[in-house]
Amino acid sequence: MAVLKTRDVLVEVARQFFAKMGVGNTTMNDIAQASKKGRRTLYTYFKSKNDIYLAVVESELNQLQEILNKVGEKNLEPEEKLKVFIFTRLEAVKEVVLRNGNLHADFFRDITRVEKVRKKFDLQEIQIIKKILNEGVEKKVFHLFDVDMSATVLHFALKGIEVPYIKGIFDGKEAIDRVKQRNEIVSILLHGINAANKD
Repeated sequence: MAVLKTRDVLVEVARQFFAKMGVGNTTMNDIAQASKKGRRTLYTYFKSKNDIYLAVVESELNQLQEILNKVGEKNLEPEEKLKVFIFTRLEAVKEVVLRNGNLHADFFRDITRVEKVRKKFDLQEIQIIKKILNEGVEKKVFHLFDVDMSATVLHFALKGIEVPYIKGIFDGKEAIDRVKQRNEIVSILLHGINAANKD
């Protein structure tokens, strides 16, 4: 098992505190004591709790990015790869948010601050989608006039359904088969609502 670097230890300890106590109820002293690194070491890496909060968000996004990169490299037909990408992304984002307990309340409450950190992740995600779409165009599976625009629109569509998906808003009053739900979301994203476009 790899030994974590000091900065990574501090970020992981902070993440655990934020998840359990919330950002507002966690102090820099809590993080320093729990990490056994001391306040001086903590302030060497982070000037404030805001800095370490943003580092936690960035760390979570980096893990999510690794998952999506692996999907992008899979040896699948373009449409299947895009479906797997969408499935994986929805579930991975949900797992990251739910794993972080109280942190996700801060995440949704302060979305503007998070968006600044997320910009790099968003651009990388658009590149993965673009690559999949280009593969589909080359194989004549996708018929797109503008791959860049299509990748950006698909990215923002996925981003737009993150919160309702995480909160289970699509579930309605009764429990719904999650696979069936994801299939319907993917079908709408890939084929729209026109019956002629459906499989």
